[in-house]
Amino acid sequence: MARPVFVFGSNLSGIHASGAARWAYENRDAEWGAAFGLTGTSFAIPVMDWDIQRLPLKEIRKYVRRFLTFVAARPDLTFELTPIGCAPGGYTPAEIAPLFRDAPANIVLPEEFRTILAPSPAADPAQT
Repeated sequence: MARPVFVFGSNLSGIHASGAARWAYENRDAEWGAAFGLTGTSFAIPVMDWDIQRLPLKEIRKYVRRFLTFVAARPDLTFELTPIGCAPGGYTPAEIAPLFRDAPANIVLPEEFRTILAPSPAADPAQT
């Protein structure tokens, strides 16, 4: 079984200098200068701008949609998503997780996103 593609938050300059981006550069062949897309066994999704300031959520949403389209076309691969946009990105999991609500089955969501996207027990008619 092939190792999953490591999905991390990047910046528009593609400088993978810290956090998950640096790890992807050092361990998964993320390409320096590649702000979006698959390189090596990693996939970059921009969450920061050229000046390393967080992108507006509507901009991140555009990149996430492109990512989800790519993933749907690659059922042969599994994608392991980090909590992009959170921590250094300045967004909370509650703000980012809904962008992945309709994620294909070949994306492994981080625990904090799965918790937010899980249906609440009160919404289950079998529980009432």
